[in-house]
Amino acid sequence: MNRNSVHRLSEFFVGLLFGWGLLISGMTDPGKVIGFLDLAGAWDPSLALVMGGAIAVGFFAFGTAKKRTLNFFGGALHLPTSRDIDKRLVLGSLLFGAGWGLAGFCPGPGIVSMAAGQPKAAVFVVAMIAGMVVFEWLDRLGRRALPAA
Repeated sequence: MNRNSVHRLSEFFVGLLFGWGLLISGMTDPGKVIGFLDLAGAWDPSLALVMGGAIAVGFFAFGTAKKRTLNFFGGALHLPTSRDIDKRLVLGSLLFGAGWGLAGFCPGPGIVSMAAGQPKAAVFVVAMIAGMVVFEWLDRLGRRALPAA
């Protein structure tokens, strides 16, 4: 088995583990997500525990990754270096949050829910992909319209 096959196999199993975690935690249930976001009504705080667990894992994982130059399979490790908070980041975050609150899905749980046969999730995923395509198209148009520096 070559190195690329090992990478793809590990990516598959990490994705499978992530999907199982989403199912077990209830993140694929839009009602649970909307209940968490409903601070004035029947608030369900259980999602905060899931998020806290994810933040803790990420904290230690990124702490370890910062000390490394190679990933576990010997490939180059590329971590983001930008710490800028710009208009695109803020607008993207607002759109993400609004979509999450309205639909009860975000990308990962939406894909897992679609694979589990939830029709609402399929509509969400199609709309998400359409949004990505429109964004890329508008972004390319904007780059072409800018004068070369």
